[in-house]
Amino acid sequence: VQLQASGGGLVQAGESLRLSCVASGSIFRLLAMGWYRQALGKERELVADITEVRTNYADSVKGRFTISRDNAKNTVYLQMNSLKLEDTAVYFCNARLFQKNFWGQGTLVTVSS
Repeated sequence: VQLQASGGGLVQAGESLRLSCVASGSIFRLLAMGWYRQALGKERELVADITEVRTNYADSVKGRFTISRDNAKNTVYLQMNSLKLEDTAVYFCNARLFQKNFWGQGTLVTVSS
């Protein structure tokens, strides 16, 4: 599975941004999809993930971020609203099938004051 993430950029605090990640192949529906982020000097952390039956969010983004998927387009989205300075990070798309993880190349989100 190859993942191509896009949508990062520079925004001001309080603004919104939508990330997209397109997966290759024909098994997208079987994949658990997620978004992780890694800020400078920090470890990579889960932001949100989604399967066919549930979504899960980090406490720090609950109520502000929404993860969704379009199986027909092999795409997972991360709608980020009310962005904060501390949301600045490289965001990575993740796909998981059973115990195997696949990663995209990362897209930089910078939130300025």
